[in-house]
Amino acid sequence: MSYFSMFPNLSYDAKGNGRETIMKDIFRRVKLVTKNQLIEFDYYDVQDGEAPEIIAHKYYGDPELHWTILIANDIVDYYHDWPMSMQTFEQYVTEKYENAGAVHHYEIAQTSGDTTEVINVGLNTTDYGSATAVSNYQYEQKLQEQKAQIRLIQPRFIEDFVKEFEKKIKEGA
Repeated sequence: MSYFSMFPNLSYDAKGNGRETIMKDIFRRVKLVTKNQLIEFDYYDVQDGEAPEIIAHKYYGDPELHWTILIANDIVDYYHDWPMSMQTFEQYVTEKYENAGAVHHYEIAQTSGDTTEVINVGLNTTDYGSATAVSNYQYEQKLQEQKAQIRLIQPRFIEDFVKEFEKKIKEGA
């Protein structure tokens, strides 16, 4: 079943002229039930150029289930929330920054708690002599790496998830 086929229709006067048009109610939202409640996730690193359809085909055997990947990862805007291909990323950084190698911010190692974490101290190196420079390129690359780490609904739950989603979307919950 395709994603939009599950959404109910509504009458809407799109032009404000008193003539209503039947369209899908795409503004309906369903909250994903998280782990320990119903669904367990597997984790996956998106490879260069992989689209949700490719991953859905590899993982579920059905590219039509691409929308479940977007929902599981709270992706609303595919163009900004999904990791870019390397070629698109390089072009993006070149267009966004006059100098991709310039300092974006500085970081210091966290000294208590989780010492593998780093703290962004902005451009302040006065108070942090040991701060490490992070370039614009490195900053954007880290964001892409974070986007590439996605959750996938385990295959044993996918059929139930789709049925529950369809039920909830029709209820308007």
